[in-house]
Amino acid sequence: MEDEAAESGIPATVLDAYKQAESRLARSNPGCNLEWELLAAIGRVESGHARGGDVKANGTTNSPILGPVLNGNGFANITDTDGGEYDGDTTHDRAVGPMQFIPSTWATWGSDGNDDGARDPDNVYDAALSAGRYLCAGGRDLSSQADLEAAILGYNQSQSYLRTVLTWYDFYKEGGADAVPDGTGADPGDRSDGINTPTPSPDPSESDKPGKGGDDGKGPGSGDNSPDPGPSPSDPPGGDDDPEEPAPTVADLRVASPQSSTAYTGADFAERSKVRAVTSRGAGVSGKTVTFSIRGQTGAVFAGGGKTASVTTNGSGYATAPVVRAGQLAGDFTIRASSGSGVSPVDFAAEVEASYGLARVGDAALTAAAGGEFGAVEAKVTYRGGPGAEAPVTATMVTEAGEQNDKGPYFADAEGNPVRKLNLTADGDGIVKLPTIHAGDEAGKYLLLLTTSEGVTLTLELTVE
Repeated sequence: MEDEAAESGIPATVLDAYKQAESRLARSNPGCNLEWELLAAIGRVESGHARGGDVKANGTTNSPILGPVLNGNGFANITDTDGGEYDGDTTHDRAVGPMQFIPSTWATWGSDGNDDGARDPDNVYDAALSAGRYLCAGGRDLSSQADLEAAILGYNQSQSYLRTVLTWYDFYKEGGADAVPDGTGADPGDRSDGINTPTPSPDPSESDKPGKGGDDGKGPGSGDNSPDPGPSPSDPPGGDDDPEEPAPTVADLRVASPQSSTAYTGADFAERSKVRAVTSRGAGVSGKTVTFSIRGQTGAVFAGGGKTASVTTNGSGYATAPVVRAGQLAGDFTIRASSGSGVSPVDFAAEVEASYGLARVGDAALTAAAGGEFGAVEAKVTYRGGPGAEAPVTATMVTEAGEQNDKGPYFADAEGNPVRKLNLTADGDGIVKLPTIHAGDEAGKYLLLLTTSEGVTLTLELTVE
């Protein structure tokens, strides 16, 4: 159990440095939404949390943590930029400290995280705050999966590195981080092997643009697009200390978006159903197929016209359904996400509301004596929750069979002749004011049908006494 705790634990001083960096950036750059678990994931991969917390009380490492000499022998050729101040090499640069900055990048992003008046890449407080500032640069919001992945790739342009950091990130967010005494915990050993030495560029917002970096061996750190000093390994870094990458088997689909949404007829749903495919340990599973299907009596379809769509999970296990188009049929339906046998599907409730509505203004009974007139009749047209300004409405006296009536109540034309069908227009507030309705001479119950151009109807009962 002690060995297991050491493997997953974070030395107390290093953990404090990660959390202090999160707190400071929450104040100075709240829109970034940096979480300390991301710093911990990167610190775990880069240096095993400063070689298992081998630090002094103030957070400075007891001995330098150095990456390989960047002399072009298997790595980029970066001529010395710091006069050996940080890396002790006056000929070439080397990545330095618990978060592995090359000196030229430290010159831009180096920060004083413990308020001692110095910026020291070998101090975990300074290094953690600097890494956080770097990850947040360019206006990133790390609560966005796209920005999160871009930030990690900006630190090291390697898909293997991205997957491994995300694995640790998920592990720590699931509660896998316990504080352990300094001097214990995972230690990846000598950094001279160059495994995953990061080379963050002076402007991470530039490194995210198309054509920058990637798995082609060109990293953003050298300033001249030379090969990345930290090559992409074929296996997760850190040797036996690293966890296995997420298992390929999906154990569960987790809801990652609201489970209910509404749209008006003829419109697109603003919310898109999103799930995350995870292992039994809760780690995201990439490259798996999630099928979204629209179920129920509805005219809704996915963009493209189909009622099913297959999506492949991204590097963190997320799959997002295509946009759903509501169609013209109002009602409820379900969007189901599934990922093969043995995995429980996830259902999302959806409702299509009619864009147009039609309702009577007032609720008094419509009654008139034979030969007399009905009182004022008004109706209101609504469109997507607001007034249906200038909407066309047809008013027709109809029989119970829905045919135009030739007896009973009527409107009158300019000469006073009976008219039993009129084309009207709502005013700017969506109100339709019907002209005077004459009762006629025959007692009985009659029907008045109001219809919008979209086919929305309202039937009113007229009683002649």
